Amino acid sequence: MNSLDGCLKRIMDIPGARSVTLVDGASGLAIAGAGDHDVVDEHEDAAGTTDVVRATIGCPALGSPDDDLTEIVVCRTRGFHLLYLVAGDYDGRLFVHVVFDGDSGNLGMARYQLRSALEEMTGGDR
Repeated sequence: MNSLDGCLKRIMDIPGARSVTLVDGASGLAIAGAGDHDVVDEHEDAAGTTDVVRATIGCPALGSPDDDLTEIVVCRTRGFHLLYLVAGDYDGRLFVHVVFDGDSGNLGMARYQLRSALEEMTGGDR
């Protein structure tokens, strides 16, 4: 199992990563963060992305009772955002929000490497 700081460092080492925020989905608070939070600080980031995750989970058109939400991808003209829900024994659902630069990031590789880093942190759970 990897430490939280080690996991955040590994996520920031993914090509194109600009910032990462670990969020407590139950409270909407930032637990930890790394990278460039100049545009939006990690606390505003946590509050805003918690609303996105809650809205997506609550939308019947985007899910089914036997299929859990694992990630949300938001694509923009200059980059993309990955919101990845972390499995584990937590009171609330944790998720990470990673912002990627579109010129140096690769969506497929970013998803693969992010999943791998989080599996190490949680001991192999999704």
